[in-house]
Amino acid sequence: MTQHVSPPRDGTGKAAPLVGPPAWRVRLGRADVRTLTLLGVLAVLVLIGGITQPDSFLDTHNLQLVLTQASVIGVVTVGMTFVIVSGGIDLSVGAIVALSSVWATTVATQEYGFAGILFTAIVVGVGCGLVNGLLISFGGMVPFIATLAMLASARGLALQITDGRTQVVTVPSVLDLAERDSYVLGIPPLVLVFAAVTVVGWLVLNRTTFGRRTVAVGGNAEAARLAGIDVRRQRLYLYLLSGLCCGIAAFLLIALAGSGQNTNGNLYELDAIAAAIIGGTLLTGGRGHIIGSVLGVLIFTTITNIFALNNLQTDVQQIAKGAIIVAAVLVQRRTASTH
Repeated sequence: MTQHVSPPRDGTGKAAPLVGPPAWRVRLGRADVRTLTLLGVLAVLVLIGGITQPDSFLDTHNLQLVLTQASVIGVVTVGMTFVIVSGGIDLSVGAIVALSSVWATTVATQEYGFAGILFTAIVVGVGCGLVNGLLISFGGMVPFIATLAMLASARGLALQITDGRTQVVTVPSVLDLAERDSYVLGIPPLVLVFAAVTVVGWLVLNRTTFGRRTVAVGGNAEAARLAGIDVRRQRLYLYLLSGLCCGIAAFLLIALAGSGQNTNGNLYELDAIAAAIIGGTLLTGGRGHIIGSVLGVLIFTTITNIFALNNLQTDVQQIAKGAIIVAAVLVQRRTASTH
């Protein structure tokens, strides 16, 4: 005989509603744990750097250098996060940064000064993003293949423009951005740009219809289409956004290095994807966190700085990065299975 179990009742004798915590509270709790974990990892790295090289690592100039170096790849990572949240991938970001930087530092472009260099870098970045978006959204190409083709093409064009030579920037107003005299309250201008891009990216992803559509497309593209979202147009916009971030990053790199080279942005695509992954963005799409991605960038940049200060080999550094990526993916899989 089957035993009937009565629902729980409150003090009035009425059945109590079986309601769990709100969904937003559950998501917020997960985000808090993830953010605190990443902050803990970053704090441990800072502690290691302070112990191994107390005079060098904790020096104000070195900390400013770490933040400045993180700014370039950080801007790229913000755009990459949007693409991955939508279920896509962009392997061409490093090559787009290189092409944008060399196109913006040609002699003809530098004649137009600061505005000419900035405008050219952004236009080239957006143009490459447009090609990626059209091939993927309307050409039916797989993102991996389309962006891989862009990677090869952009690198080749960058090499053709420079002929393998370094293009030195001669515009003082651009070079001044990396000088200490231009710092605002001790903060380099490049870091301020990175902070602004991060804030805007967070607001767009979490507080706008565009962000909600991006998450919907990444979670289930067919369901998003049936809900009235133009999936192809949304994906086009996302690759345009990625290209825009690459153009901005190229300008920051030009100001930082004082030159444009066809080797700029080497392996940026891998660093940006890795930073997004350890920040909690799912490679399968449907979930992403701008703040987590930024913390991922800071973690990797800090690791690189600590290894450089301690004169450790690059191969050990790459092994450490790989171990962190694997650990982050395993944590993601465990979290998904327990919720």
